[in-house]
Amino acid sequence: MAELKYQPVAHDHDAFLTRAKQRTGFEATYESLALEYALADEMIKARANAGLTQDAVAARMGTTKSAVSRLESAGKHAPSLATLKRYAAAVGCGLEIKLVPREGA
Repeated sequence: MAELKYQPVAHDHDAFLTRAKQRTGFEATYESLALEYALADEMIKARANAGLTQDAVAARMGTTKSAVSRLESAGKHAPSLATLKRYAAAVGCGLEIKLVPREGA
């Protein structure tokens, strides 16, 4: 694994969720974006495991840091399959997609 060239910002996600769930409508909105949050989390973890900054990923993808930031922001952007493939390749990963039957369907 490559050495990290940046210092990640400490974030207590559980504490954030505890505070945020007190706001009206937050929980329903958060639940509706669960898949987007899971994808963003996977992308950020893959980039961190590769030891890359958003700038480095952008250079490998031939795009800008702000475009990578949007890709990693849940609910703000719906990336195409082609873009997800480029991101995966840039962080040294493959891309797997599967459909999972819903319970009771």
